[in-house]
Amino acid sequence: MRAVFLTALLLAACGFTALGAWQVERLHWKHALIARVDSRVHAPAVPAPARNDWPGVSDVRDGYRHVLAVGQYLRGRDTQVQALTALGPGMWVLSPLQTADGIVLVNRGFVPDDSTAEAAPSGPVRVSGLLRISEPHGRVLRRNDPAHGRWYSRDVAAIARARGLTGVAPYFIDADAGPDTGGWPRGGMTVVQFRDAHLQYALTWFALALLCLFAGWRVLTEPRRLRHHARDADPDPDQPTGA
Repeated sequence: MRAVFLTALLLAACGFTALGAWQVERLHWKHALIARVDSRVHAPAVPAPARNDWPGVSDVRDGYRHVLAVGQYLRGRDTQVQALTALGPGMWVLSPLQTADGIVLVNRGFVPDDSTAEAAPSGPVRVSGLLRISEPHGRVLRRNDPAHGRWYSRDVAAIARARGLTGVAPYFIDADAGPDTGGWPRGGMTVVQFRDAHLQYALTWFALALLCLFAGWRVLTEPRRLRHHARDADPDPDQPTGA
């Protein structure tokens, strides 16, 4: 029985150690991601990926890249996506921008629930912002419902189908903040923040591994401690027992 218990403790210690090592790897990956995204966000805007480059667009290579697109909004084809920001609940306003390469959805910004979004500007425009990868299907427990116009994530392909758009880029652009005119939508509200608790997780797993090893050591040394205490408890035969 003791051998089974010791084996279980050893396996648990190995498992916890492996989980701790994995969290250390995740820590290095997360720090590299944060550094990469930070450098992209603050870099000068570069032209958005052209149509020939669309198949290779990915979050790792292009996510949060500061880009610039030139074109003309297709007015009257906006899509509002549920949002929760520092300004409260409301909607993101996504508008299709017709460029020389095709259509790029532009998140023009946030509008509160109690406000109305202004129409997209007419005529040629230059839009700068952060490149974001499509968010398919919806959020956890809340799937997009195109038939009823309920959108919970910025699913580029689904929005394009619902609006009858073709030749749409596989990404969208979160527009930079424009002049503060007091109107809506308001751009420049992208939250660039990544949860970084991997060090805490790693220390927790390593601590559990140490506890398992300590428990195993206690189990192994318990018989010796019992024998030692038993000898201490036995009376010395050379000592008088008294009257």
